[in-house]
Amino acid sequence: MGETKTLLRIGALALMWGSSFFWIKLGLGAFSPVQLVLARVALGAAVLIGLCYLGRDRLPSGRRIWGHLTVAAFFHNALPFLLFAWGELTVDSGITGVLNSTTPLWVLLAAPMLGTRTKMTALRVAGLVVGLAGILLIFAPWEASGLLSWGALACLAAAASYGFAFVYEGKYLTGTGDSPLSLAGGQMLVATGFLLLAMPMGGFSPVHLSTGAIVAVVILGIGSTGIAFALNYQLLASEGAVAASIVGYLLPVVSVLLGAVFLAEPLNFRVIAGMVVVLGGVALTRLRPKERGTFAAAPVVERPMAIAGETAP
Repeated sequence: MGETKTLLRIGALALMWGSSFFWIKLGLGAFSPVQLVLARVALGAAVLIGLCYLGRDRLPSGRRIWGHLTVAAFFHNALPFLLFAWGELTVDSGITGVLNSTTPLWVLLAAPMLGTRTKMTALRVAGLVVGLAGILLIFAPWEASGLLSWGALACLAAAASYGFAFVYEGKYLTGTGDSPLSLAGGQMLVATGFLLLAMPMGGFSPVHLSTGAIVAVVILGIGSTGIAFALNYQLLASEGAVAASIVGYLLPVVSVLLGAVFLAEPLNFRVIAGMVVVLGGVALTRLRPKERGTFAAAPVVERPMAIAGETAP
């Protein structure tokens, strides 16, 4: 029964996060990127803060923690969410999910920038090279039909922003005495403030409301942003980081399948091959050199809320 419950949680989390790109694509039919992301973070913040207080927890206190949460909110939520939404104006939702799966590679590259001690083993270097080769295969700049575009680069930049954010959070937001749920609620609240400041950047554009778009944004904010984190927290608490990290490998598969089945996005063989190569590179960065058959929970120090979120959109 315990194993079945774990598998159900992993499946639900992969579906929630993997479907986020699908919901973004639907939401963009009625809302501008800024409007969509503002609704997403506001709904996510409401869910997380509500769960926080229902659990008799409270938001963090102290200027220093809120200062670090502000940096984390920008690079982990406001900026990448906007970049993904803007990118999906021209990029298929499935491809966006595949590009998002490169996040662990950017984590390794960002770690030295923030002075985080990360041992660059031969396996990790090989994983980086393989992963970057997968990105190149997806973009295929040598072909006229290649996917290299400003929208695709925006999605890749969003994944890089996640990578920087996870390292930053691991360094400055661990050992604070606050629960991951409390930190996430505060962080999402600050992200909502950032999106309010971004309203002049298309936030006042005309809205063409439709039932489908409204449902998509509500599911994106409440399910894929708020509830998904709470579910991730439960999975981490009950099964540990290794079980939670499996979600990262399922997420791009879910996004590609949803895009192909419901949005009629083409299943490009080169993109599928690139996804396999990227995930292979990520897998190499997680292998422990002394235990070739064992996966590490993550390539660098992280706080619990970020472990499965390495590929969380």
